[in-house]
Amino acid sequence: MGMNTKRLSCILALLALLSLPVFAADKKDAAEEVETPLTVQNLIAGISSVSAPYISGDYVVFTADKHARFVGIAFDYEDFKIIHPMQLKTVYDMDFEPIDSVYFYILTLPKTVQDIDYRLVIDGLWTTDPSNSSRVYNPQIGLYLSHLNVPRSIPTVTEKVDAGTVRFIYKGATGQQVRLGGSFTNWDSWIYTMTETRPGVYEINIPLAPGKYEYAFYTGISSVPDFSNPERVYTADGRIASLLIVK
Repeated sequence: MGMNTKRLSCILALLALLSLPVFAADKKDAAEEVETPLTVQNLIAGISSVSAPYISGDYVVFTADKHARFVGIAFDYEDFKIIHPMQLKTVYDMDFEPIDSVYFYILTLPKTVQDIDYRLVIDGLWTTDPSNSSRVYNPQIGLYLSHLNVPRSIPTVTEKVDAGTVRFIYKGATGQQVRLGGSFTNWDSWIYTMTETRPGVYEINIPLAPGKYEYAFYTGISSVPDFSNPERVYTADGRIASLLIVK
């Protein structure tokens, strides 16, 4: 095989690798083909060796040694119920000659996560991440976990958090009793009482099927719309409420 042909083969192999779908943490069906965003392609292109996990924008890059037959990763916010397989990347030199390989996994950061505890599965054995020196002991499961701090603020807005669940957020004075009512409760505001998770920030997660909903927050007998949601409607009795469309 000539040098030009050999280089062309290597280039095609590299392009094929970059076009592979990345398994993200939004629990997409493994059989569903996912288009790899350009940002993720750039992250894959920048992986050249095993390193400690690092954050880049809305993603975390995890790597592992090439000598295993299989490497997977599982996260605490999924209760370690899902093992995400890592992919093996071949590293090339300037002449497109293969010089090394490395396992990698790119995580799309969930919006509400600020700390990540995780474990690896290497050839069927659970272990902490050898490339990450930060570890914590979880007394509930009696194991050490690899730990990663995600230094960012959590958005305090009402939004869909996963399939079938909406997180409602109210911001106001601390120490209140805040309730949630809407068309999904027939405007009964005494069914759902929100929890103050931070000073002045009240939250509640409600299961909602796809559809269109009207809602408001209640303190005492007064109701106010959701100021984090610009969509407004008038209720049948003339009050201003917020409009939420769940897809």
